Formats: sequence, structure tokens, C-alpha cells
Amino acid sequence: MSPMLSMMGSSLRKTIRAFFAMMLVLAGIAVASAAAAQGSPEKRIALVVGNAAYQAGALPTPANDAGLIAQTLQAAGFDVIGARDLDQNGLRDAMRDFLTKANASGPDTIVFVYLAGYGVQYQGDNYFVPVDAQIANATDVPLQAVRTSDFTKSLAALNNRGSIVVLDAARANPFVQSNQPLAGGLALVDPDANQLIAFNAAPGTVAPQEAGPYGSYAHALAEMIRVGGLSLGDVFDRTRLRVSDLTKGAQISWNASKFNNAFTFFDRGPNAPAAQVSSYDNAAIRTKAIRDFDERDAYFAALDRDTMRGYEDFLAAYPNDPMARRVRAIMAARREAITWRETWVADTPEAYWSYLRRYPRGPHVWDARRRLEHFEAALEPPSSFTVIEYDVPPPPPPEIVYVDRRVLYFDDADFGYAPPPPVVFLAPPPPDFVVLEPPRSSVDLYVLPDPVFVPVQEWVEPPRDVAPPQNNIYFNNIHNTVVNNTTVNENGAAPTAPGLTTGQKLGAAAVIAGAGAAAMHVALPPSVQKKAAVLQKQTPAPAVKAAPATAPAVAPSVQPQTGNAAAHTLPGASGQPLPPAGKVPNNQGAPQAKQPLPPAGNTPAVKGQNQVAKTPAPQAAPSVKQNSVAAAPKPNAHGQPVNPATPPVVAKVPPKPNAVVNRQPQVGNQPHVAAAPPRHVNPPAAQPKPVPHVAVQQQAPAPKPQAQPRPQPQPRVVQQQAPAPKPQAQPRAQPQPQAKKPPPAPQKPPEKKKCGAPGLPACQ
Repeated sequence: MSPMLSMMGSSLRKTIRAFFAMMLVLAGIAVASAAAAQGSPEKRIALVVGNAAYQAGALPTPANDAGLIAQTLQAAGFDVIGARDLDQNGLRDAMRDFLTKANASGPDTIVFVYLAGYGVQYQGDNYFVPVDAQIANATDVPLQAVRTSDFTKSLAALNNRGSIVVLDAARANPFVQSNQPLAGGLALVDPDANQLIAFNAAPGTVAPQEAGPYGSYAHALAEMIRVGGLSLGDVFDRTRLRVSDLTKGAQISWNASKFNNAFTFFDRGPNAPAAQVSSYDNAAIRTKAIRDFDERDAYFAALDRDTMRGYEDFLAAYPNDPMARRVRAIMAARREAITWRETWVADTPEAYWSYLRRYPRGPHVWDARRRLEHFEAALEPPSSFTVIEYDVPPPPPPEIVYVDRRVLYFDDADFGYAPPPPVVFLAPPPPDFVVLEPPRSSVDLYVLPDPVFVPVQEWVEPPRDVAPPQNNIYFNNIHNTVVNNTTVNENGAAPTAPGLTTGQKLGAAAVIAGAGAAAMHVALPPSVQKKAAVLQKQTPAPAVKAAPATAPAVAPSVQPQTGNAAAHTLPGASGQPLPPAGKVPNNQGAPQAKQPLPPAGNTPAVKGQNQVAKTPAPQAAPSVKQNSVAAAPKPNAHGQPVNPATPPVVAKVPPKPNAVVNRQPQVGNQPHVAAAPPRHVNPPAAQPKPVPHVAVQQQAPAPKPQAQPRPQPQPRVVQQQAPAPKPQAQPRAQPQPQAKKPPPAPQKPPEKKKCGAPGLPACQ
């Protein structure tokens, strides 16, 4: 081989080796990138707030709606924190906690925020109202409420995979009832990059009042989130159709999106059935001309697109359709909202004059005048000025009648008939999601209610490539009704193994319930959790206020004793339930010291045993000895009636002789004083013993001769103490004021026998 060929071969070998080395490096980079992609799954976090207990007027559904959305997001793999009924400080602190959590979660995080309650708009911004807000004037809004744009812009600055912000807050509010009212509903906003913003009602409109247990928007949104394989835009577009169906056209939700990344809440399994609404799933349905639909489907096609162009095409194709009035009202509200948005963005006197010329009685008239006052400009448009150009033309005369209203919603006879169900565009809901049971009310401070879990359809699968949150039982049991509802909604009352004692069963149930509650309840934000702990330590009263279903008259110490009484036991009582308030347990003999001594033939009481069973009372039935409530009408062991006000168990218990406690010291030569306890017991229970005549008035059976011989020895005692007659007369007269009766007849004969004795006058 020539040297030239040898050199060429060596160079070729070097080139080949370099090529393979480069390929290996590229392959390593690809493998590392794939490993890195697999090692960074998507994270999902959510903040859910439901404000219902407003000082200005309570709302029936926001707290329940927040609980329903929180549970649905937990099943979709979100790490959810949330609370209800937050005041201004609590709301701001909760948002700050969530921003800190979102920032620490990293760039692979999807953020979901749901706020339910009262929302208001003021000068182009939307505000979420805390429960303690006092908004008497429009200028109070920035001071008393939280501006949502500050929160959404902070979320957009985190540079994560995307954020979803839902305001279920467009309601007719009770604030600012003066002659300068706020505009109704929420203001049209433009979402930031990679962000979706949704309202429960279209901008400038409000949702009708609902009794609950859930609002139509939260119900529809939870249903659509649970549908596997839907994109984020499809979820909210279908939610709009379902809300219109549930409210008979009275409420139309809205959303605007700049969300760029592909996202699904749940995946569609391989065994999924064929779509019940094939035309909606066809991508060409979105590009089909409105005029190519029939009258009914054309309305839902325009509602699905929810654009000014779509509504205009419907009116052009079907101007006389029964839905035409409703479409004109929708267009009127949307046109005014767009006009005001562009006016507020321009923020010049010419812009506000342009708005006032278009809408001299529009909903944002006072907002425009407040801004003109800020610029120190004329409050009315001058004769000549530069009118700004809007993206929408001026409103036609038929629309003015709608925007002149202070509050606009579509539950009105002026809008014609209610729309029919969207059978072509939207499949019916699952049978178990048509009517939802009310949630279990939470008695803990700020904790969201727990809805009854409805399993996700079998062909729906948990989302892949999602980092499952810790201790999320819903995410691991999306098809399991028994596990979820047994753990949370049934207080953890799972079947226990046979042969266990009551204490062991209750202890196991408490452990299961506690573990399940900790894993399935929505966690409070850290700041709210600290606030709740401080309030609970200060006084138990806030716990009563946090449970609206609890009667106000119940004391906080008695409130936990609800439900099954067997679940509340005394320590060491072998599962015996706690006694009712004000009662004494059967095995406690504290009141025995106040009872009269039994006859000498009775068996002494034994401490720690059931004394009722040892009391000789042949007249009482066996059930009376064990049931203290049914023993009231029976006679006691002395044959005398027992007052119903005295606990029968205590009345039949023979205490020890040394258990009698007298308020006055006993005299050594007066043994009868120990047998006379009328001063130390309740008068109704003690009257039969010292005063036989009172007992005769209450009952006159054969036992009377047994009770009368007891006071007969008293005259003999008096004769033994003849040298001091005056002190002896006073003790006998003392029981008389208690009996409130004249002196009995047996006390007169001793007075006649006082004469003739030494030291006494002679008898006459």
C-alpha cells in the first residue's frame, strides 16, 4: 500500500470515529432529555374559596359550590387548599400563601383558582368581596374588597405551564344602594399569556338567585371537568351550554383564554363508548356557517361560539325566531362590555365622552363621570371632541332597552321562550349527576363542606404524567364510591371486626375517620389554619358560629353530643353513653347524702354497685330498678310516694347512716335529730317523714300506720328533759315553718303534762 493510501485510510478512520462519537453524544443528550422529561411530571395545585356568610346578606350556595369544585379537582390530581367565609385579612393572607406555594412548585405546575361569592366591578376592575365588607359607597370598593387583577397578574408572572381563574361571583349584590350605583355583574377582562379566565355569568350580567344546594354553574363545571379527554376550551364551552340548559336560558357563562399548552383534567380510556353527540365532536362544527343550521341548532351553534360575529349571523339568518330577542339581549350586554373595556383602557377624557355619547344612561355612566372628575374635565360630552374608534359599531335602537337596566339577566319574559335542551350539541348528564345530594355541613372554622362523592364514569381514567398529590384518596379511587363516602361522608363508620370491645371499636373508627378526614378534607391555607387555631383556643363560641345548621340555643359544650349517643362514652364506662344534660349517671351517687335514712332493716349501700337493685322494693317492677326515668310514679321502700321532681334512682338508694349532713350541729342527748332531715333535702321529698299528716293528704293507703309510730316516742324524750323545757320546745317548733302547716295534734298532750313536776306550778 502506498503512503498516500495509508494516509487516506487513517484520515477516513478518524472521520468515522469522530462521527460515531458525535452520534453517541447526541444519543446521550436525547436519552438525558427523555429522562428529564419523564422525571418532571406535571404538578397541579388549586385554591378554592367559598364566601357565603356575608354580613350584608348570606348566600345559600357559594360554600357548597366551593366544596364541590374542590372535591372534583382533588379527583383530577390537584393539591387543593381552600376555605370558606374569609374576611378581608384572611382572604389576602390565603392568596399570599397560595402565591408562595405556586412559586415553590416550579415551572411544571398548572394552577387553578376558584372564587365563589359576591363580586363587583369598579372602574374597569373586578373585585372579590370578603364576608366582612362594608360597601356603602362606590369608593369603598377598593378599600373593602380584593382586586382580582392583582392576583391574576401575579400568577401570570410565575412562568408556569398555565393558570385557570374562575370567578363564580357575578350576582346581584346588596352594596351601594345610593343614586350612584355600581355597574352590574363583572367587567370584561383580557387574560394574560397562557391564562384562562371564566365567569359564571357573561360580563355585565348576573346569575339569578338559586336556593341550592349547589349553583348551576358549579354543578355544570364539575360535570364537564369529569368528562375524559376534553380540552380546556371544550370544558368551558360545554359548561356554558349546560348552564343555559339548567337555568332555562336565564344564565350564560363566559370565558376568555390565551392558554397555549395542551391540557385535560381526565383522560379518555380505550374502552370509552362512542360519542352520544357525534356532530359536536366533529371539528367542522365550529367552522360551519350559522345559516346552514336549522333554527334550534343555529341558536346553540351561536351560543357555543359565544362571539359577536356568531350572534350577528344568527339574527341575520333567523330575525323572527323566538330566540331572536334573547340573542339581541346577549349582544347588547356584550357590545356595552366591549365598549367600556376599550374606554377604560384608553383612559382619556375623550374616551369617556365617547362612551357617554353612546350610552347616556348605560351601566358605566357613573364610572365614566368619576374618571372625568379625576381629569377635572366636563362631566358631559362637549359639542366637539375627537371620538375614539371602537371595535364594535354603536348599538342599534333595539339594544338600548336592555343596557339601560341596572341589573341584566336573561330570566325575563321580554326575551321570549326559554331555549330547548341542546340535544344535538350536548349529551345528557350522567344519571347519578343530575341531582346532587346536599353536602355534609362542616362544623370546623373555615373548612369547606364535604359533598357526597359521585364516582367518575368507568371509561374515564386519571390523568397520565401527573405527579399525584400526597394523601389524595379521591385521585386513587375515582371510580370507588364506597371508600370515599365511607371515609368522609359517613364519619368513618366502617365495619369493625367481631369480638372487639366497644372502646376498641370506637377507637378504630376514630382512627379511620381521622386518617380519612386528614387525607380527603381540603386543607386550609397556612395563615387561615393558624387563625382558626387561635380562635378555637380563645373561646369555643366561634365553633358554634361556623356551623349554621346548629341551633343557637345549644351550648358549645353540648354541641358535640349530636348524632348517635353511643358514640360519646365516658372513659372506663364500657361503652355506656353519656347521660343527658343535667342528669346524673346511674353509677354515681353524689346526691345520696341529701336523701333520708332508710329503715333499719334495709341493706346498707355498697359503693360502686348498682344500689337500685339492692333496695328492697317489692312494689316496683324489675324494669324500674334499671330505668331511672320510669321509676317516678312508684312508692319508695317506706311505702310513701316519691316526688316526680326527685330523681327516682336517688330516692330509692339507701345511703350509709353517716352520709346525712345537717346544717346545724347535733345534740348528744337528742337521737331523734338524726332522723329528721327535712331541713337538708328538698321540701317536697322530705315532708312525709316529719309530718305524718302531710303524707296522709298525698296518699292514704295502708302504709299510714307504719309512718305514724315514728313521732310517738317524742313525748317520752321531752319528759326526760323536763329540767330544761324551753330549749326542748324550740326544736319541736322548728320543723313547723318548713311544713307550712299548723302544729299537729300529737304535740298538745305534752304541754298538759308539764304541771305537777318539781319546779313547775301545780295542776289545776
